[in-house]
Amino acid sequence: MESSKESSGISGNSGAKRIGAGILLSRLAGLLRESLLRSVLGLGPAADAFTAALRIPNLLQNLLGEGSLSSSFIPVYSKLLSEGKEKEAGDAAGAVASLLIAFTGALTLIGILIARPIAKILTPGFTSEKLDLTADLIKITTAGIGFLVLAAWCLGVLNSHRKFFLSYVAPVIWNAAQIVILLIAISKDWDPTRAARAAAWGLFLGGIIQLLFQFFGVSKLRTKIRFSFSWKNEHVREIIKRFNPTILGRGVVQISAYFDLVLASLLVTGAVAALMSAQVLYILPISLFAMSIAAAELPEMSRITDTQHLGTRLNQGIKQTSFLMLLTSVVYVTIGDQIIGVIFQWGSFDRDDSIVVAATLAAYSLGIPAVGISRIYQSALYADGDTKTPAFSATLRVIISLILGLLLMFPLDRLFISNSALEKVSGSIAGDWGPLNESLRSLPENPHLGAVGLAIGSAVAAWVEMIFLARKTNKKITQGASPYSPILKLLPATISALIISIIARWLLSNTNEFIN
Repeated sequence: MESSKESSGISGNSGAKRIGAGILLSRLAGLLRESLLRSVLGLGPAADAFTAALRIPNLLQNLLGEGSLSSSFIPVYSKLLSEGKEKEAGDAAGAVASLLIAFTGALTLIGILIARPIAKILTPGFTSEKLDLTADLIKITTAGIGFLVLAAWCLGVLNSHRKFFLSYVAPVIWNAAQIVILLIAISKDWDPTRAARAAAWGLFLGGIIQLLFQFFGVSKLRTKIRFSFSWKNEHVREIIKRFNPTILGRGVVQISAYFDLVLASLLVTGAVAALMSAQVLYILPISLFAMSIAAAELPEMSRITDTQHLGTRLNQGIKQTSFLMLLTSVVYVTIGDQIIGVIFQWGSFDRDDSIVVAATLAAYSLGIPAVGISRIYQSALYADGDTKTPAFSATLRVIISLILGLLLMFPLDRLFISNSALEKVSGSIAGDWGPLNESLRSLPENPHLGAVGLAIGSAVAAWVEMIFLARKTNKKITQGASPYSPILKLLPATISALIISIIARWLLSNTNEFIN
């Protein structure tokens, strides 16, 4: 028994490292893509349209893709593999793939046909011209995201076979296709609208290539996948049974993302793009440290039948992720403007834009440790067969995030950055509450801070979700441990990270003065 535990631990740790390496490469490619996008599009109307068009079809990817599929498919498929039932595992995987292809294909077609009504519902604050561009881009990006949903099935199969690096490095290809297009746009000096359309086609081509790359890896596995529509298969039924509450939880999170999009469209132009730029860096530590560990632990936890051993794995996962995520959070808060400046501040993206995105990133960063710890709790619950608790916690987080975001975003949208200084909109054009005058929102002279309000709401809600999950998980798995213990354990690390960041800030400031 001990040896199996040990080997499980080794495979989990090495798996997390391989996932982390793959995610690091894909996120670095994503940072380069986002940097090029900001250089070409800035925080203007085309940037908002492209960001909205990318966010809308992401509903398919996030609802049917990696998160939902992994938490429902991997536990069942991994267990069959561990029991030596290779044929049954292949049959179940093939049936799930066939159902996913049919369902995703239908939804993709619908999304293309009703692109403009979707854009109008989800971005009600956009002007007519920006809405037209958004609808055109949705038709392209929706088809591209459809391929990424199928790539997520490949990821689930590869992860179950512990082929972690291949599945997580594949998004580099998706990013690379857009990077090539954007470099052409820069060299040819395309206007933002033309560049946005070209980037959308890059996304489409990248999705196809990424799927083919991952499917090649699946085809080389020992387990033979047999495609069919055998949804009555008992293992497929078990996957669907787990999938329903999981997709509910993911659906709630996606509804939150789309409410964020709706609310951001009511803010000054640039808010949607500012949110996306901040999220690229915000997601980086979550992906590297939390998602990599959670993804590696899920198939290993699913093989464990001893609750005490599961609790030990859970605590190890929390310890592994906490300090690095906390350090990143503090760094983002203290020197985020320096980081944003280095990555994004060139081309159409100026210093004032950097300050707004850095403020949005700092607000998001307050919740990074909570999001990371929540990921580990969710994996433990999924492995234990509980998909309802994560779904409920996601609902709770979304409600709190939306309420706080709505309360904060309009007052903060009356603040803007001009020549690196904080200013406030005054006079009758500002009003008391609610959206600013449409003429000011559509073509602002300076970037506004409304997006920061949405980010603050997200951060506070993340801590509420973490405490809720800790209570439920500790009651079920770790048998009564305090839900606040992860927070208390972070206090020494918080002080260390803060000191390191303050020193780094001082060194950077003095270096800049010396260079000047």
